[in-house]
Amino acid sequence: MLFSSDSILKDERLLVKYVSSQYYLNMKEILQLIQRLAVVAQAENRRLAGSAGLQPVHIDVLRYLARCNRYSNTPAAIGQFLSSTKGTVSQSIKVLDREGLISKLSDAKDGRVIRLRLLKKGRDLLECVDEGSAIQGAVEYVGADEHLALANSLAALLRRAQRLNESKTFGVCNTCRFFTHLSDGGFQCGITNELLTVADSMQICVEHENEAIKT
Repeated sequence: MLFSSDSILKDERLLVKYVSSQYYLNMKEILQLIQRLAVVAQAENRRLAGSAGLQPVHIDVLRYLARCNRYSNTPAAIGQFLSSTKGTVSQSIKVLDREGLISKLSDAKDGRVIRLRLLKKGRDLLECVDEGSAIQGAVEYVGADEHLALANSLAALLRRAQRLNESKTFGVCNTCRFFTHLSDGGFQCGITNELLTVADSMQICVEHENEAIKT
């Protein structure tokens, strides 16, 4: 059976149109899934925070302090990480300090800078809160063999979104372009020139910068 060139061209155009429409629908579906997951996460955060007698932002601050390094435990860094106003962060810190969940210390080098530290009571509260997380249970349900692929995909999506929004990355120290391996096996921060411990290298940092990203 013979086909004319016009019919073949028409079929090709229909195929391109179909593939393009499917790509568009897939992109919209991915965006809707992310937005829906964010809504579910926010609702859960409100529930978990309420069970502890706190507001969601208070739990967010505690979670941040549990993950950040010694360069990033300031009210200003918290505000940047959470995209919160100075007033919201300040009020949250007052509540958490009053409840004995965190402590406030003056910086050893610059007394004008306030450093925040998560106390044992705060860590214990976070542990209890996270035990009630349905989202954490959902991630565990996905299966260990899929965790790495899921984490890599989400991390790549987050990095791209941060770049497009010109926001700080707050990535893990050992993935930063300033993270330096020393000849003796140790680690060093390329910004402060201070030595880093293994624990330091696994925490998030306000000064973090990714390696060059493909456009």
